[in-house]
Amino acid sequence: MMARSQNDGFTMLEILISLFIIAVGLLGMLGLQAQATVAEFESYQRGQALVLVQDMVDRINANRGASLCYVITTDPAAGSPQLGAGSAAPACAAATGTLLTRAMADKDLADWDAALNGAAETKSGANVGGMLGARGCVTYQPASGNYRVAVAWQGMSATIAPTAVDANATCGLNQYGNEALRRELSVTLRIANLGGV
Repeated sequence: MMARSQNDGFTMLEILISLFIIAVGLLGMLGLQAQATVAEFESYQRGQALVLVQDMVDRINANRGASLCYVITTDPAAGSPQLGAGSAAPACAAATGTLLTRAMADKDLADWDAALNGAAETKSGANVGGMLGARGCVTYQPASGNYRVAVAWQGMSATIAPTAVDANATCGLNQYGNEALRRELSVTLRIANLGGV
Protein backbone atom coordinates (compact mmCIF):
# COMPACT_ATOMS: atom_id res chain seq x y z
CA MET A 1 0.00 0.00 0.00
CA MET A 2 1.31 3.42 -0.96
CA ALA A 3 1.56 6.19 1.58
CA ARG A 4 -0.22 9.48 0.77
CA SER A 5 2.00 12.47 0.39
CA GLN A 6 1.26 15.87 1.83
CA ASN A 7 0.85 17.48 -1.64
CA ASP A 8 -1.76 15.19 -3.20
CA GLY A 9 -4.57 17.71 -3.72
CA PHE A 10 -6.21 20.94 -2.77
CA THR A 11 -7.36 21.51 0.74
CA MET A 12 -10.75 23.01 1.47
CA LEU A 13 -9.06 26.26 2.58
CA GLU A 14 -7.29 26.65 -0.78
CA ILE A 15 -10.56 26.09 -2.64
CA LEU A 16 -12.37 28.70 -0.52
CA ILE A 17 -9.61 31.26 -1.07
CA SER A 18 -9.71 30.61 -4.84
CA LEU A 19 -13.50 31.05 -4.89
CA PHE A 20 -13.19 34.29 -2.89
CA ILE A 21 -10.63 35.70 -5.36
CA ILE A 22 -12.83 34.75 -8.33
CA ALA A 23 -15.92 36.31 -6.67
CA VAL A 24 -14.08 39.60 -6.00
CA GLY A 25 -12.89 39.67 -9.61
CA LEU A 26 -16.40 39.05 -10.95
CA LEU A 27 -17.87 41.78 -8.73
CA GLY A 28 -15.22 44.18 -10.04
CA MET A 29 -16.14 43.27 -13.62
CA LEU A 30 -19.83 43.81 -12.83
CA GLY A 31 -19.11 47.30 -11.45
CA LEU A 32 -17.00 48.11 -14.50
CA GLN A 33 -19.83 46.97 -16.79
CA ALA A 34 -22.32 49.19 -14.94
CA GLN A 35 -20.04 52.22 -15.30
CA ALA A 36 -19.52 51.46 -18.99
CA THR A 37 -23.29 51.32 -19.53
CA VAL A 38 -23.77 54.72 -17.87
CA ALA A 39 -20.92 56.22 -19.91
CA GLU A 40 -22.38 54.79 -23.11
CA PHE A 41 -25.81 56.30 -22.36
CA GLU A 42 -24.25 59.68 -21.51
CA SER A 43 -22.38 59.56 -24.83
CA TYR A 44 -25.60 58.70 -26.69
CA GLN A 45 -27.40 61.65 -25.11
CA ARG A 46 -24.55 64.04 -25.98
CA GLY A 47 -24.64 62.80 -29.58
CA GLN A 48 -28.39 63.40 -29.73
CA ALA A 49 -27.91 66.91 -28.33
CA LEU A 50 -25.31 67.68 -31.00
CA VAL A 51 -27.72 66.58 -33.72
CA LEU A 52 -30.58 68.63 -32.27
CA VAL A 53 -28.50 71.80 -31.81
CA GLN A 54 -27.13 71.58 -35.34
CA ASP A 55 -30.63 70.92 -36.68
CA MET A 56 -31.93 74.19 -35.21
CA VAL A 57 -28.85 76.14 -36.34
CA ASP A 58 -29.45 74.86 -39.88
CA ARG A 59 -33.16 75.78 -39.69
CA ILE A 60 -32.35 79.35 -38.59
CA ASN A 61 -29.72 79.69 -41.32
CA ALA A 62 -32.19 78.48 -43.94
CA ASN A 63 -34.85 80.98 -42.84
CA ARG A 64 -32.78 84.08 -42.05
CA GLY A 65 -35.55 86.48 -42.98
CA ALA A 66 -37.57 85.33 -39.96
CA SER A 67 -34.67 84.53 -37.63
CA LEU A 68 -36.23 86.47 -34.74
CA CYS A 69 -39.21 84.06 -34.82
CA TYR A 70 -36.90 81.34 -33.51
CA VAL A 71 -36.10 83.26 -30.32
CA ILE A 72 -38.23 81.38 -27.80
CA THR A 73 -36.20 81.94 -24.63
CA THR A 74 -37.11 85.43 -23.50
CA ASP A 75 -35.54 85.13 -20.01
CA PRO A 76 -31.95 84.02 -20.64
CA ALA A 77 -30.98 84.35 -16.96
CA ALA A 78 -33.56 81.70 -16.01
CA GLY A 79 -33.30 79.76 -19.27
CA SER A 80 -37.02 79.95 -19.89
CA PRO A 81 -39.26 79.36 -21.64
CA GLN A 82 -37.91 76.38 -23.51
CA LEU A 83 -39.18 73.70 -25.85
CA GLY A 84 -39.36 70.02 -25.01
CA ALA A 85 -40.45 68.27 -21.80
CA GLY A 86 -44.11 68.49 -22.76
CA SER A 87 -44.21 72.18 -23.71
CA ALA A 88 -46.02 73.49 -26.78
CA ALA A 89 -44.15 75.23 -29.59
CA PRO A 90 -45.01 78.96 -29.68
CA ALA A 91 -46.19 80.84 -32.76
CA CYS A 92 -44.06 83.64 -34.15
CA ALA A 93 -44.98 86.99 -32.65
CA ALA A 94 -42.06 88.94 -34.12
CA ALA A 95 -42.74 91.51 -36.82
CA THR A 96 -40.09 90.09 -39.11
CA GLY A 97 -39.95 88.36 -42.46
CA THR A 98 -43.00 87.53 -44.52
CA LEU A 99 -46.11 85.54 -43.72
CA LEU A 100 -44.53 82.53 -45.43
CA THR A 101 -41.18 82.75 -43.57
CA ARG A 102 -42.98 83.17 -40.22
CA ALA A 103 -45.11 80.09 -40.96
CA MET A 104 -41.92 78.22 -41.87
CA ALA A 105 -40.39 79.26 -38.53
CA ASP A 106 -43.50 78.06 -36.66
CA LYS A 107 -43.24 74.67 -38.37
CA ASP A 108 -39.50 74.47 -37.64
CA LEU A 109 -40.12 75.13 -33.94
CA ALA A 110 -42.91 72.55 -33.81
CA ASP A 111 -40.66 69.97 -35.52
CA TRP A 112 -37.77 70.75 -33.16
CA ASP A 113 -40.10 70.43 -30.17
CA ALA A 114 -41.25 67.02 -31.44
CA ALA A 115 -37.63 65.93 -31.90
CA LEU A 116 -36.76 67.08 -28.37
CA ASN A 117 -39.69 65.02 -27.09
CA GLY A 118 -38.40 61.91 -28.88
CA ALA A 119 -40.84 61.72 -31.82
CA ALA A 120 -38.11 60.35 -34.13
CA GLU A 121 -38.55 56.91 -32.58
CA THR A 122 -41.84 55.49 -31.30
CA LYS A 123 -42.90 52.25 -29.65
CA SER A 124 -46.59 51.35 -29.28
CA GLY A 125 -47.53 54.94 -30.12
CA ALA A 126 -45.28 56.48 -27.44
CA ASN A 127 -42.22 58.62 -28.13
CA VAL A 128 -39.11 56.76 -26.96
CA GLY A 129 -36.32 58.35 -29.00
CA GLY A 130 -35.61 61.37 -26.83
CA MET A 131 -33.05 62.18 -24.23
CA LEU A 132 -33.93 62.34 -20.54
CA GLY A 133 -35.85 65.58 -20.01
CA ALA A 134 -34.61 67.23 -23.21
CA ARG A 135 -35.20 70.97 -23.45
CA GLY A 136 -34.27 73.40 -26.19
CA CYS A 137 -33.57 77.12 -25.90
CA VAL A 138 -32.90 79.82 -28.49
CA THR A 139 -31.84 83.24 -27.23
CA TYR A 140 -30.78 86.43 -28.98
CA GLN A 141 -28.27 88.97 -27.71
CA PRO A 142 -29.03 92.27 -29.50
CA ALA A 143 -25.76 93.89 -28.43
CA SER A 144 -23.65 91.29 -30.25
CA GLY A 145 -26.21 90.10 -32.80
CA ASN A 146 -25.59 86.51 -31.71
CA TYR A 147 -28.12 83.73 -31.40
CA ARG A 148 -27.45 80.98 -28.88
CA VAL A 149 -29.02 77.60 -29.59
CA ALA A 150 -28.85 75.22 -26.63
CA VAL A 151 -30.12 71.79 -25.67
CA ALA A 152 -30.24 70.69 -22.03
CA TRP A 153 -30.92 67.23 -20.65
CA GLN A 154 -30.59 65.19 -17.47
CA GLY A 155 -27.39 63.22 -17.01
CA MET A 156 -27.06 59.90 -15.21
CA SER A 157 -24.41 60.92 -12.69
CA ALA A 158 -23.50 64.19 -11.00
CA THR A 159 -20.74 66.36 -12.46
CA ILE A 160 -20.05 70.09 -12.34
CA ALA A 161 -23.00 72.41 -12.98
CA PRO A 162 -22.97 73.95 -16.50
CA THR A 163 -23.20 77.51 -15.11
CA ALA A 164 -19.94 76.95 -13.22
CA VAL A 165 -18.19 76.73 -16.60
CA ASP A 166 -20.33 79.16 -18.63
CA ALA A 167 -22.61 81.69 -16.91
CA ASN A 168 -24.81 81.77 -20.05
CA ALA A 169 -25.49 77.99 -19.90
CA THR A 170 -28.95 78.43 -18.41
CA CYS A 171 -31.18 76.32 -20.68
CA GLY A 172 -33.34 74.16 -18.41
CA LEU A 173 -31.93 75.84 -15.30
CA ASN A 174 -33.29 74.30 -12.06
CA GLN A 175 -35.44 71.80 -13.98
CA TYR A 176 -33.64 68.59 -12.97
CA GLY A 177 -33.59 68.76 -9.18
CA ASN A 178 -29.81 68.98 -9.01
CA GLU A 179 -27.77 71.32 -11.20
CA ALA A 180 -24.93 68.79 -11.18
CA LEU A 181 -27.20 66.44 -13.18
CA ARG A 182 -28.08 69.05 -15.83
CA ARG A 183 -26.11 68.87 -19.06
CA GLU A 184 -26.12 71.58 -21.72
CA LEU A 185 -24.68 71.83 -25.18
CA SER A 186 -24.88 75.09 -27.11
CA VAL A 187 -23.77 76.79 -30.31
CA THR A 188 -23.49 80.52 -30.95
CA LEU A 189 -24.72 81.67 -34.33
CA ARG A 190 -24.36 85.04 -36.01
CA ILE A 191 -26.35 85.89 -39.08
CA ALA A 192 -24.56 88.20 -41.46
CA ASN A 193 -26.27 91.31 -42.73
CA LEU A 194 -25.85 91.01 -46.47
CA GLY A 195 -28.12 93.98 -47.21
CA GLY A 196 -25.28 96.49 -46.83
CA VAL A 197 -26.94 98.32 -43.98
